[in-house]
Amino acid sequence: MLRMLLSPLVWLFGRPVVTGRQHLPRQGAVILAGNHLSFSDSLFLILATRRRVTFLAKSEYFTGGRLRRWFFTAAGQIPVERGNPAKAASSLGQALKIIDDGGVWGIFPEGTRSPDGRLHRGRTGAIRVALETGAPVVPVVLRGTDRVNPPGTTIWRPGRVRVEFCAPLDLAEFHGQGDNRELVRQLTDDLMGVLAERGGQEYVDVYASVAKRAAR
Repeated sequence: MLRMLLSPLVWLFGRPVVTGRQHLPRQGAVILAGNHLSFSDSLFLILATRRRVTFLAKSEYFTGGRLRRWFFTAAGQIPVERGNPAKAASSLGQALKIIDDGGVWGIFPEGTRSPDGRLHRGRTGAIRVALETGAPVVPVVLRGTDRVNPPGTTIWRPGRVRVEFCAPLDLAEFHGQGDNRELVRQLTDDLMGVLAERGGQEYVDVYASVAKRAAR
């Protein structure tokens, strides 16, 4: 229902161009790992994918009334308490369930929106789940969402959004090695390298959350 309500508005503002959709399986589990420039990234990704995509989102999104909770729930968002290590760890369990059910898990490895337009160091959750489950990881590059919906605002402006599904990462030989921290870190860096190269973003080996705090 939400897709039907939002589709005309989102497409009108973003006029998205979608490429590489052949890399997205029509059924079965898959992890979509994208760069994160704007709140609107998840909306454009949902529409471009043409499958139900589930995200793990900060719990603050679900406060502020029933309409707000309905919106984020209908958008496939599952609340996660970032400041609570125990509950944040359980979020990976939720991601595993999405994959076990043959669903599409959408994740932005930077963990939060880029504060400066650059691509930041990736969190390792996507790769850890991929190695444990064998689900393919499809890197997704989004461009122009920060111009359509500038970070930190609720303003939407007409623009052109591009969504590119890249070839899945070849992780078959590493299946079952999700507890190998060094390997997981290297594969996560490889994933971020693909996003940086395909998206033309400058890469900085600093977490986006750290960069945000430093900029205050």
